[in-house]
Amino acid sequence: MNTLGLMIRGGASFAIVSTAAFAVWALGTPWFARLGGEAGMYAGCCAVFILLSGMLLRPALKWQGTVMQFYRFFFTAFLAYAIAWCAGWFWLGMGLGEWLGSLVGCTAFTAVTAATLNGWRSLVPSILVIFALHSAGYFAGAHVCYSSLHSVPSELAWGALYGLGFGAGIGFAFARMQRS
Repeated sequence: MNTLGLMIRGGASFAIVSTAAFAVWALGTPWFARLGGEAGMYAGCCAVFILLSGMLLRPALKWQGTVMQFYRFFFTAFLAYAIAWCAGWFWLGMGLGEWLGSLVGCTAFTAVTAATLNGWRSLVPSILVIFALHSAGYFAGAHVCYSSLHSVPSELAWGALYGLGFGAGIGFAFARMQRS
């Protein structure tokens, strides 16, 4: 499949995954306040990202390996992304921390992808595209959420936009790295 096709499939499938993961935050915050707090809520979001990615993102990206190989890859890549993103965000907070988190998180995710697919020659362009599309989706979603009433629908829209951007970037990286 060509690069644009994988970007579209990756964006569409990860938008669904991300909307479901953001639903944990949008709908489950009161429940998690009593059971596990903020850390439990983020763990729940992460679990949804990882579990649903194996079901929806894996076939969209035309993954050549087994389901378990995909889960090993995606768990490692997404965990590296989440740790790096959180480090940037916790260090610098809203605004600059979100940008730094996006850069280091996308770099970590892409490095794991390059190691998995032996796609090192495509690492730099893949980082740039994933960073640009992830950031576009993340910040467009944040704008929708925070410029509205910060309602459940706006939080779900944030998830959809974030997933659309990040998934399209992941699709680009897969297309380039599987070719190299």
